[in-house]
Amino acid sequence: MKPTISPVGDCAISIDFGQVIDPKINRQIRQVIEQIKLLQLDGIIELVPTYCALLVQYDAMVYTYSDICRTINPILQESVTDSANERVTIVEIPTIYGGEYGPDLGFVASHNHISEAEVVSIHSGTDYLVYMLGFIPGFTYLGGMDPRIATPRLPSPRTLIPAGSVGIAGEQTGTYPSDSPGGWQIIGRTPVTMYDMSKKQAALLRAGDYVRYVPIDDTEFYRIKSLGSAYVPVVHEVEVGDLRGFK
Repeated sequence: MKPTISPVGDCAISIDFGQVIDPKINRQIRQVIEQIKLLQLDGIIELVPTYCALLVQYDAMVYTYSDICRTINPILQESVTDSANERVTIVEIPTIYGGEYGPDLGFVASHNHISEAEVVSIHSGTDYLVYMLGFIPGFTYLGGMDPRIATPRLPSPRTLIPAGSVGIAGEQTGTYPSDSPGGWQIIGRTPVTMYDMSKKQAALLRAGDYVRYVPIDDTEFYRIKSLGSAYVPVVHEVEVGDLRGFK
């Protein structure tokens, strides 16, 4: 479907790209963001991507609703470029699975009638697209999880999930960037700092990045944890066709 624009209050618009969570739609959203940025428009305050939409917040003293629609509509008429040779960024997230770090790994395994080792292999064998950030600062909503490890949320949310916890909810997976309540099934934990307010880019990951979970042991977990924000994750640039895992 063609993108549609609707007002959100008196200083924002929502550009809707459909109702399907799909990498192609996400790519279109990111391309629109880049095209808007290239215009270097005064009065554009923030561009916020979601699964299937883009929120454009603007200064109502600079633009009216009609003005902003007139400015952005030509961008929406452009077609999405072919992704075959698109290069994307993969960020490795070292993760220790099971035990005290992943108390729900056993349940995820039994729910799906596979072993804990198979859950780890499947979960760490996929490169996950970061569709958007939300819920709490730095929390990533990832796409592409293999349905063989899909598991419902907890019946009752926990009041505290430690920062770095890696969880599964339905066919989604993600990492809690800070201590918080939550209802996802926790299968592991990363020692990597996912959100650091002292950095210019506070969130480690951005929409459009890919995440690759890499299994580690206790020794490596505490080595990385001791480095804190000084730890620099391994980053790869690959073509879309070279991404791993469930398609």
